[in-house]
Order: sequence, then C-alpha cells, then structure tokens
Amino acid sequence: MLESLKNKHIIFGLKKIIADTCFSLGRIKIMHVCGTHEQAISRYGLRALLPENLEVISGPGCPVCCTPAFDIDNLVTLSLEKNVLITCFGDMLKVMGSRISLSQAKARGAKVKIVYSILDAIEFAREHSDIQVVHSAIGFETTAPTTAAALLNNCPTNFSILCSHRLIPPAMDALLCQKDNRIDGFLAPGHVSVIIGGKAYAPLTNKYNRPIVVSGFEPADIFYSIYLIAKQIKENQPKVEIEYRRAVEWQPQKKAVSMLKKTFDIENSFWRGLGEIANSGFVLKNKFKDFDALHKFNLKKQVQDSVSFKNCLCAEVLKGKIYPNQCPSFAKTCKPQHPLGPCMVSYEGSCAIFYTYRGNKD
Repeated sequence: MLESLKNKHIIFGLKKIIADTCFSLGRIKIMHVCGTHEQAISRYGLRALLPENLEVISGPGCPVCCTPAFDIDNLVTLSLEKNVLITCFGDMLKVMGSRISLSQAKARGAKVKIVYSILDAIEFAREHSDIQVVHSAIGFETTAPTTAAALLNNCPTNFSILCSHRLIPPAMDALLCQKDNRIDGFLAPGHVSVIIGGKAYAPLTNKYNRPIVVSGFEPADIFYSIYLIAKQIKENQPKVEIEYRRAVEWQPQKKAVSMLKKTFDIENSFWRGLGEIANSGFVLKNKFKDFDALHKFNLKKQVQDSVSFKNCLCAEVLKGKIYPNQCPSFAKTCKPQHPLGPCMVSYEGSCAIFYTYRGNKD
C-alpha cells in the first residue's frame, strides 16, 4: 500500500484524514528524533499542511549536534598537543568545543583529515604506520555497528577511536521524564530502527503510555505515521507501530546487535544540551582498550555537563522546547557559514535544515 503513496493527491487525502482525527482532540505535540525526518518535513513544507492543534517538533536526532564539547576538546588536545592525526566526518569540523573547533585547530597546524567512513580512516592508518591516527567515532545505533565491524577485523596498532556513539531510546526516555516538555507521541527514526527493531521502543510505551510509530522518510510515510499516532491518541490505545515495514522488523537485526555486544559496553553518557543520560552511551570493552583513545593517550572522561554558548539556544532546540527560528540568533548572527551552535553545523541539524528551507511552506 505505502509504495503507492507518492503523489500529492495522497498527501492531501492524508491531510484531511489527520484533520478529521484530530478535530475533537486538544493540542498534540509529536516529536521526531531524526535529521532525515526533519529534512523531509522542512523540504516539503509538511508542517503547513497539519491542523492547528497538531505540531511536529524536532528532538535530538543529529549525532553531531549531540556530541558534547568535551569530546571535541579531547580531539583538539590530541591534534595539537600529542601530534595525532584526527580523522572525522566533514560536519564535525566546525562544531565548537569549549574553546575551539577542529577547523580552528587545523588552522593552527593540527593534522585533521575528513573521511567518509571508519574504513577510510583505517586504510589511511595502514598506509601511514609512522603516525598515530584517531578516528572520531560518532553516531547512533545506525553507525555504531560499522565501528564494531571495523574493530573486530584486525585494525593497525597505530589506529584508535574516540567513541561518541550513543543510543536513541534512552534519550527519548530522558525527554519523556521532563515534566515541562509535553510530548504526546514519537516518530521513531527509521535508520536506527533497522538495527534495534520496533521492540526496542516497547518499554517506553509501557512506561509513559505514549504512542511510538517507526516512520519511513517519504512525505507520505511521515504523514501516514502522524495519522497512526493521532489515531492511537484518539482511541487511547498507545503502542509501538512500524509504518516503515519495508525496512524495519519488530526484532533487532541479529548480526549487527551481535557485533555491538562483542565490541561495546553501555554506560551513562553526556549529550550536548541534554546533560547526562543513563545507559545512553557505547564504550569500548576492556579487550579493545588498545584501540580506545581515552586509554591509549590517557585522556580525561567527561564528569560534568556540556558547555553552553552565548546567544545559542541549541539546547532548547534539542529538547524540542523551541523551533530553530525561535532562537533570536537564527539566520542573523548564526548561519551555516558562521554557526554559533552545533545544530547549525551539521546537515542533519535542525537549525541548518530550517535555514536551508526557511519560508518553504508550499
């Protein structure tokens, strides 16, 4: 059925169904935690088609945005003080630490190389055995298995990672715990859910009595998922549903999860803007300590909350308390060319997406 939901006639049909479903309800606030969802919502102006009493707001769906300043500081320290070459994805370059970014460190002589995957970083380390290479390993459950697979496959001794991988369900839990952040339902991220399965969200639905729908990324996917959430609210039957059935199953992806369990432990971790969240971070098991940059270079672990920056409300954006264009710095002193906060840096960041498609309501 959903394969055929690709044209505007279906979108406007769903628009009417959503409006009819929400007509007798109060205000409904749905949060998504996926940069790709925000890309589709903003690009196609989907918010303009929703009824007035229903809003869809962005949460912590961008891994670069959630990486704490402390992790950036450690990368900067490695590159400037320990003569280590840092490999990272391009959108990590401009994210500020508590003092400077990797881009600014590079301008001061640091060795920083952009790669497209951890495999590129490992290959570079093999070809340059005379230098130490540290890869900035970021991302949620979607990309953590690629890191695990790489480390399980005989990495060179001059290679290590600074692990910033995090888990999405604990962040959703932390947001639902906040009494001042009313969330009536979640659009769960399709990419993450391919790995962890729909079952991973069941404890949240049981604990908080909130609907969660795993959504695909086409406009019709998103609109149909919004309808499913509204329908659950109207019928007072919250549960986990999988709209994105062509890619996501109820059970987790066995091979990926097996690699994760072989490579990582899970512990409390800090998220930029959200603070410390219980059981939300992947850390390398002790048997991989030689590939753990924290151990290898005797770096400190974070023991306090992330640094906040003047005139930057990225924390409020990540918590879903405001839209990016409600920040007084948005599109004024904060732009992709000169970002104040991480949400304006990454192409998955809500602020960068809002800036790209601002005014797009067609």
